[in-house]
Amino acid sequence: MASVAFIGLGNMGGPMAANLVKAGHRVVGFDMVEGNLSRAAEAGVEPADSAAAAAAAADCIVTMLPAGPHVRAVYMGDGGGEGGVIAAARPGALLVDCSTIDVDSARAVNRAAAEKGFEMVDAPVSGGVGGASAATLTFMVGGEEQAFARAEPVLAAMGKTIVHTGGPGTGQAAKICNNMILGISMIAVSEAFALAERLGLDAQKLFDVASRSSGQCWSLTTYCPVPGPVPNSPANRDYAPGFTADMMLKDLRLAQQTAHASGAATPLGAEAAALYALFSNAGHGAKDFSGIIRMLAGKA
Repeated sequence: MASVAFIGLGNMGGPMAANLVKAGHRVVGFDMVEGNLSRAAEAGVEPADSAAAAAAAADCIVTMLPAGPHVRAVYMGDGGGEGGVIAAARPGALLVDCSTIDVDSARAVNRAAAEKGFEMVDAPVSGGVGGASAATLTFMVGGEEQAFARAEPVLAAMGKTIVHTGGPGTGQAAKICNNMILGISMIAVSEAFALAERLGLDAQKLFDVASRSSGQCWSLTTYCPVPGPVPNSPANRDYAPGFTADMMLKDLRLAQQTAHASGAATPLGAEAAALYALFSNAGHGAKDFSGIIRMLAGKA
């Protein structure tokens, strides 16, 4: 049993913290949204008045925050380590950031932590809200071997697959590369179903063929963007989100930012980002990302 501080108790962080409680950890949490903090308290999380207060007595500090600037601010305070989690944490505490952010921010925070003697990993997740609730998330973990070994038992209470991807920042690199594949493949699957409809080919028949042949992919067989073939996919719930279009757009933009910085050619990633920007700007950002089929089929 460990004492864990959990900062960021929203749609993902809330159920993740609840699973830590279920695993027997003492969890002290903080979120700037009072409703998130109240829901976490109902799941057994002890509320704190601030991120620093939550971190002060914890063996392990976990964060799940929206973007790089939030992560920098929470950990580094004024930018020099004053007023943030790094300043508040007790000696020897392990820092685990599960946010999906840019690689540069992940490495900057890791450096700031190391300068103060703390071990830290970047551990973004895949699996969405469903995976967070069911404790079946995949964690992509960047950091030194010793830090990963310390983080693994804590992450195991929240996920099913835990992969050490390499040094600091590589967890974020793995996450944005994976989600670029996902965003591109969902567009390809959606275009195929839109074309099939125009050609008079039944969606179930296309699924029966493609799911057993060379078109097979996760976006088709697990998250099919048309109602029917995969009963649990968001398409059967009017695209109520498991992973919103806005979240996909965020990840695709992170991939493009990193691609530009590194000189990598990602033309399909760039086109996917542009299409999701159109979908989001048309007012559909809160829908599941698979709902982009509506736009591609001329129905949104």
